[in-house]
Amino acid sequence: MEDKKHLDTVTAAGLLVAMGIIYGDIGTSPLYVLRSVVGTTEPIQSDVVRGALSCIFWTVTLQTTFKYVILILRADNRGEGGIFALYALVRRHAKWLTIPAIIGGSSLLADSIITPPISVSSAVEGLRILYPHIPTVPIVIGILAFLFLIQTFGTSVVGTAFGPIMLVWFTMLGTLGLIHIVGDPTILASLNPMYGVSFLTKTPGAFWLLGAVFLSTTGAEALYSDMGHCGRANIRVSWVYVKTCLMLNYFGQGAFVESLVGQKLGEQNPFYSLMPEWFLIIGICVATAATVIASQAMLTGAFTLISEAIRLNFWPKVRLRYPSNQKGQLYVPSINWLLFAGCIGVVLYFQESSRMEAAYGLAITLTMMMSTILFSYYMYSHKYNAWFVVFFLVFYLAIESCFLVANLAKFTHGGWVSILIAGIMGFVMIVWLRAFQIKLRLTEYVRIDQYTQAIKELSRDISIPKYATHIVFMSNAARQSEIESKIIYSIFQKRPKRADIYWFVHVDTTDDPYTMEYKVNTIAPDDAYKVTFKLGFRVEQRINLFFRKVIEDMVKNKEVDITSRYESLSRQNVIGDFRFVVLEKFLSFENELPTTERLIMSIYFSIKSFTTPEDRWFGLDSSSVKIEKVPLVIRPVENVQLKRITS
Repeated sequence: MEDKKHLDTVTAAGLLVAMGIIYGDIGTSPLYVLRSVVGTTEPIQSDVVRGALSCIFWTVTLQTTFKYVILILRADNRGEGGIFALYALVRRHAKWLTIPAIIGGSSLLADSIITPPISVSSAVEGLRILYPHIPTVPIVIGILAFLFLIQTFGTSVVGTAFGPIMLVWFTMLGTLGLIHIVGDPTILASLNPMYGVSFLTKTPGAFWLLGAVFLSTTGAEALYSDMGHCGRANIRVSWVYVKTCLMLNYFGQGAFVESLVGQKLGEQNPFYSLMPEWFLIIGICVATAATVIASQAMLTGAFTLISEAIRLNFWPKVRLRYPSNQKGQLYVPSINWLLFAGCIGVVLYFQESSRMEAAYGLAITLTMMMSTILFSYYMYSHKYNAWFVVFFLVFYLAIESCFLVANLAKFTHGGWVSILIAGIMGFVMIVWLRAFQIKLRLTEYVRIDQYTQAIKELSRDISIPKYATHIVFMSNAARQSEIESKIIYSIFQKRPKRADIYWFVHVDTTDDPYTMEYKVNTIAPDDAYKVTFKLGFRVEQRINLFFRKVIEDMVKNKEVDITSRYESLSRQNVIGDFRFVVLEKFLSFENELPTTERLIMSIYFSIKSFTTPEDRWFGLDSSSVKIEKVPLVIRPVENVQLKRITS
């Protein structure tokens, strides 16, 4: 109920935060969209300008307003949004939903590499109006380098300035557009959808321009992804102002471009052409700040997406950092530098924002199509009207398929870059999920109660040196009554581990984002316990801290005595030492694997060697952790042809 209250409460601060966090991408689209649609080499035609404006208005209205703001924002996972949060809501109903989730997630990551370069380049290139020969690439790289460097310090302080800057940005957009609309109010006739229909049906090649039109709504997915930061009601209310300002600017640009009928746009950018000369430097500075904020929003979204993917077994366990106590503040070093390298590569390869447009939009179209499929299944599983579900699915898949086909025309001109990036991301996700399923299927479990007596006897066998007062094993066994056979092997055979108390800890990742619960199963009083943590897919797994809290609660409730059992230490009430044991699997040579599974597991372990070790992932104190390598024997070699000779 608290989450719902937060989601549906409108506050001035919440509106400002929403303005600063979620509208960066869609808010900076006026920098390049109309220029891309109208083109720079063909003579300007009035019907093309008005048809393009009509298409832009109805694309934003149908995709952003109706699909996301009105409909998809309803699907919150305890206050959180985004394609993986949506997937977590529906995955228990059908296994095949994993496919659209992976395609959508990997495409969104690819978009995170394309968005910062095109946004920042579009803003910085405005300097060429004043300084025609200024080299913009070094400036763009410098701004991007600064942006990625500050991530390591956290963005909570910088974030406080985002809202006011974006408020200034949208107000500037609306004002500049309104001034030119007043000069030619007839441009508002483009609101009539028939202009768009006429444009698409009568203008040669107009269908292929839909790829450029689609750029006006590429930031719509961010509205949903950042719902947890801002709240549903704040997004819906602030969107009214944001959309109004965006449309005023688009129509203002349209009025200016229409005044050039018969001429070529050439090097002019309609966006900067709206500004009086004395305002250009101010406008370029505000535009650059807005594009940096847009890039920051994409990075924050990428970090959140990766943290969710890890908990859903879609991504390797990489290091996560939480720079501040602010909800949602997350930093993923490996992803930060991966995205930075990708952004610099895009800038160096394309050089100009106009060339980057070919790579932009194709990946995010796939994300939107996958969101349509997942949300349709969400509505189906939540008993929405069946005819409405079918209409929604067919209508939006039809629209987005048109955008996809139009964007595919840009494939050879740069669209392949975003598809390649998305393909690599998707490949890693598929390998990781498949490897997880293989390990899960073939891990052998045994009942703990079969070994309870043996554990008690080992604990009291003074002929074996004590390994630790308390041994804590990290376990993958979800059932309270089971444990991995490898753990039993580690306790009794690899090197007998005598301890006063044995603890088995299992972490269960829930579909709710912020669950923090635990359950204790007493296997043998004062000898063995199993602790199961239920943690949400957005909760940092700080097991060292959480386990200490469990022990404190159990001691307070007199469920366990953790005092050392050495006589001299017991008299002084000294607490016994705790030692964690983490079993790290490796691919055994004693395997006969099918070719596909052998390849998957080889790639899995190759990638895993570069990722965060299990102990650091669980947040364990390295001074009290023992890593044990155990072979993952997937299928033992059979019928070994080995012959004994006698001489």
